[in-house]
Amino acid sequence: MHRRTLLTGLAAGLALPAAPALAQGEAAHTLRFIPQADVTTLDPLNTTSYGVRNHGHMCWDTLYGPGSDFTMHPQLAEGHVVEDDGLRWVFTLRAGIRFHDGEPVRAQDAIASIARWSARDTLGQTLRARTESMTTLDDRRFEIRLKQRFGPMIDALGKPSSYPCFIFPERFATVDPTRPFTEVVGSGPYRFVAEERLSGARVVYRKFAEYVPNPNPPNLLGGAKHAHFERVEFRVMSDAGTAAAALQAGEVDWYEQVAPDLRPILQRHRDITVERIDAGGLMASLRMNHLHPPFDNPGVRRALLHSINQADFMASIMGTDRALWQDGIGAFPTSSALANDEGIGALTGPRSFDAARAALRAAGYANQPVTVLHPTDVVNNNTMTTVLTDALKRSGLAAESATSDWGTVLQRRGRMEPPTQGGWNALVVLFGGVDLANPGVHPLLRANGRQAWFGWPTSPELEAMRDEWLDASSLDQQKGIARRIQAQVWQDVPFIPLGQYFIDSAWRKNLSTPQKGMTLPINVRRA
Repeated sequence: MHRRTLLTGLAAGLALPAAPALAQGEAAHTLRFIPQADVTTLDPLNTTSYGVRNHGHMCWDTLYGPGSDFTMHPQLAEGHVVEDDGLRWVFTLRAGIRFHDGEPVRAQDAIASIARWSARDTLGQTLRARTESMTTLDDRRFEIRLKQRFGPMIDALGKPSSYPCFIFPERFATVDPTRPFTEVVGSGPYRFVAEERLSGARVVYRKFAEYVPNPNPPNLLGGAKHAHFERVEFRVMSDAGTAAAALQAGEVDWYEQVAPDLRPILQRHRDITVERIDAGGLMASLRMNHLHPPFDNPGVRRALLHSINQADFMASIMGTDRALWQDGIGAFPTSSALANDEGIGALTGPRSFDAARAALRAAGYANQPVTVLHPTDVVNNNTMTTVLTDALKRSGLAAESATSDWGTVLQRRGRMEPPTQGGWNALVVLFGGVDLANPGVHPLLRANGRQAWFGWPTSPELEAMRDEWLDASSLDQQKGIARRIQAQVWQDVPFIPLGQYFIDSAWRKNLSTPQKGMTLPINVRRA
């Protein structure tokens, strides 16, 4: 039986409101949420996985945070002043804020957390290079003194995704960021319940009674973060059909990312709302490992520009409805003001596997094996990796899928060793529009070698243009630099865009409408 037929039958059988008896008692105070992926590590600086990012926002706060329009507002910070022509920044923490162990959040915790984050994050690395000193002034105030101005300071400290600058207790913040910590002592509205953790199935959080919300109205991550539920359960369900059936049956309250073929079924259910929360969408990309053959050769990377067809990847996961996806995507997603068409013919011109094979021969490809990391338990990654492996083979590469679960992929992609020693050559990566909006935050455009994001490309040209963008004084200047960056991407090929798609979320109508911008189980309540 097909999944769609099965679920249609389930929907018909659930015409009456499905309300388990538990909902009248304990479940009334429990939010049951199906995340897009499991929480594979407790340390949000150990991976850019969105499942771990969302876990981070449950447990910790950042100094600043974006509102639903993605402008930054104070969160743990009360505010800041800028002096000495932008070279001295003084930050003040809110009064009365505490960690989950009851200790106050102090300036030294913030400094240590910024230091740990700046070793990992792309904007943080730039801030670190431009920082002369960070100094505690008292328990609530600290100073960052710069050697060179850093305009995106607040955007960096408040970035919500791909290594947010969460504030940890100093004893955790001094841990090497390459060594993930295994205990959670947070600063946010929910406490992680370690004893109820069941890998691959369940993550549990309880309300932190002593949390002091931001005094401003709720506004995504830039205002009050209210824990309206005593308990939040992340119910991990890798099978989309099982997840949709659980939502229809009232066994869960919220399904973060609805599989496209299940949207019509859930939309017809009278007790379910299906709606787009994140208008920025997701951009898929092919990331290659630049440290080892064959993709250490730029000619081999460029050869794939002849054959990669974005529409094939998008249609494989989203179907033929073009309202749900776009091709013709360059270095920046459509949600970015910097999106442009510079050199886009590299991906929109005629597609040819023969041309790719000829380009590989010209580049000196010697039939080296290509190990493709292939997670089988995350539906979109699984499908697109299948398409990718086939496209690589048809392009003339000796590609083979290394199948595993998502957690294993996250561990293996961090290994710099050759594929024969546990490393890798290629994988499909997904980032939300917020993470790719500009060269400052775009992890796939960072090209500073072994300090770059997984894949570790080296391009002095891209790095110089990134610095130029950071110092630009107007949007028009930034747009001009972005066009030159995109032109360089087709030369250096640090990654290949595979298209952009848009995912809806679905929740029971007895929940309040979630905040727009990011799908986070915060500030929702029983309607």
